[in-house]
Amino acid sequence: MHHSFFSDMRVMLGRSMRHVFRSMDTIVTVCITPIAMMLLFVYVFGGAIQTGTDHYVNYLLPGILLIAIASGISYTAYRLFMDKQRGIIERFHSMPIARSALLWGHVLTSLASNLISLAVIILVALLMGFRSSAGVLPWLAVIGILVLFTLALTWVAAIAGLTGKTVEGASAFSYPLIFLPFVSSAFVPTDSMPKVVRAFADNQPVTSIVEAIRALLSGQPAGNEIWIALAWCVGIMLAAYLFAMRVYRRRAT
Repeated sequence: MHHSFFSDMRVMLGRSMRHVFRSMDTIVTVCITPIAMMLLFVYVFGGAIQTGTDHYVNYLLPGILLIAIASGISYTAYRLFMDKQRGIIERFHSMPIARSALLWGHVLTSLASNLISLAVIILVALLMGFRSSAGVLPWLAVIGILVLFTLALTWVAAIAGLTGKTVEGASAFSYPLIFLPFVSSAFVPTDSMPKVVRAFADNQPVTSIVEAIRALLSGQPAGNEIWIALAWCVGIMLAAYLFAMRVYRRRAT
């Protein structure tokens, strides 16, 4: 049974990845907006923003990566919604394959395509002057946090794709997620914000995740921020996973 699930999931992953590679504009679109924002903030606004760092791109990059992920996962919701609308989910459920394989195929496709987008953005940041003193282990920790964050938001996207009534409704959920980094320490330190805004910014997940990644990339101790970031990512991922699987199984009955 386990062998069947993993082999079925591999087939579903291959199916979804072929859709991505046949429509590379999805990855390009995910990359363009964050890169444009990075160029705008570094070369236009960067000189006026006081962050206590010599290179604003070093301060900015973690938030840009999270925005890219929040933008990229909307395509998961779209692809799931289209499978639902076309009756693909019911068709696969009538076949002798593991029922959750289709859903996992979409989730892992989201992870793979987002990692490609993040790699492209980091390469552009390097060309813009981004430098990191982090060693191998801190970089692995950064990749781990980004993977968890991607999985957490992807399961949220799965819920939207399975419950959405229209294409627009299925993908519109990502807009608040894209906006969330703007009310965090992603672009400016939170101590420059009004008290009410700062209270929200200091206690929302993006700030902890950004601060943890920023500390790791700069070779500084991440302190409690890394544990808070992990708690947010794992908590959101588990809650969204359980709800998404419940909705998905309901469609299977």
